[in-house]
Amino acid sequence: MPAAPDRQAFTQAISQFATGVTVVTSVGENGPSGLTANAVCSLSVEPLLVLACLDRGSRTLRAIAGSGRLAINVLAHDQEALARCFAAKGPEHEKFTGVAWTERDGLPRLDGVVAWLAGEVRELVEGGDHRIAVTEVSGIDAPGGNPLLYHRGEFRSF
Repeated sequence: MPAAPDRQAFTQAISQFATGVTVVTSVGENGPSGLTANAVCSLSVEPLLVLACLDRGSRTLRAIAGSGRLAINVLAHDQEALARCFAAKGPEHEKFTGVAWTERDGLPRLDGVVAWLAGEVRELVEGGDHRIAVTEVSGIDAPGGNPLLYHRGEFRSF
């Protein structure tokens, strides 16, 4: 029987899959919260469902679990700085410092995004070192544009 693949082989293989880059936001006890995520996708159109995979240790996951709501901000090609900011492990309030955003449907919507989806979390499913938020979409804004991509460990665009 062949040896199981190791973490490095897995990471290298999965990095070949280009993904969009999002910032998942919510509001917790201490205000707005957000994290960069690329494991986000549509799940169903009847009903409208999306899923987002969130690190089990993130403060944003705690905010989502507490509020039962989240928003997915699909970043534009020129928002790499935002992706890096929200990927940082610093205090949540610092992530929003100097970031242009508005509150929509009670959730943070970052300015300049190519799409924004928000809704109620139906389930938080265990998924290894992550939790999968299955969310029913109740708010959508899709101005369009060129999205930010992540491929082979680098941010890219079309």
